[in-house]
Amino acid sequence: MRYLLTLLVGAALGAVAVFYFAVGAPRIKEMAGATVQAPVAGEPPAGTALLTLDENFFNALLTTIFRDLSDLKFQLAGVRSTDDEVRFVQTQGGCANQVIVVAEGSGVKTGVRISDGKVTAPLAFSGSYSLLGNCLNFKGAGQANIQFNFNREQQTLYGQINVEGVNLEGVNPAVGGIVTLFVQRAINERVNPLPILRAQQLALSVPVQASDGTLKAQVKDVRSEIIDNALRLHINYDFNATRGQTPTNPQT
Repeated sequence: MRYLLTLLVGAALGAVAVFYFAVGAPRIKEMAGATVQAPVAGEPPAGTALLTLDENFFNALLTTIFRDLSDLKFQLAGVRSTDDEVRFVQTQGGCANQVIVVAEGSGVKTGVRISDGKVTAPLAFSGSYSLLGNCLNFKGAGQANIQFNFNREQQTLYGQINVEGVNLEGVNPAVGGIVTLFVQRAINERVNPLPILRAQQLALSVPVQASDGTLKAQVKDVRSEIIDNALRLHINYDFNATRGQTPTNPQT
């Protein structure tokens, strides 16, 4: 029995090594821009608007993702070596080799929680993986944090879901590291970076009829803090006005 456990743990660690060597560590899509920082102490700068986003907003966002993408599914790659190449096999002996992030499972609802100064995301998932010729079916729940990034050129606020760890049901804990990688890669492939607020939602354009002009504003900085279990955004605008660009009403 001890030999068998050692063999299984060794195989699991070997699978992790193969995953890193052949597939690579989970790559996060690079987001140009700046990580959103906490607001500076004192009164906010002139031209700053406050916007509060609660858990209902974020959960509605995730509900839309699940509705439009169905379950978040990532096809895992089994590895088969030959003399001159390494090939990836998506299905081995009837084993689907996949991980699926689902809306609910293992007593957990996938969603967003805002508390203790953090934005976190519990995740439910299930899947299967071919190991030592056997199909390993797994399910469980994971914990992730959400970080925010503001891209000034795109005028877009993004979220980044980072999986911190998973708990598996009925599976050797040594396999947990593999599944953590799979779940993170699934999210990176299908979700990250997650647009929270786009340019059309942040930009301001106000016609001024008296001067035949338009007052416009673009976001130059975004700060955030957690207050009363909600994310409060400090959005600082750069204002400018132009003449002769007042929109006209179309003829009816």
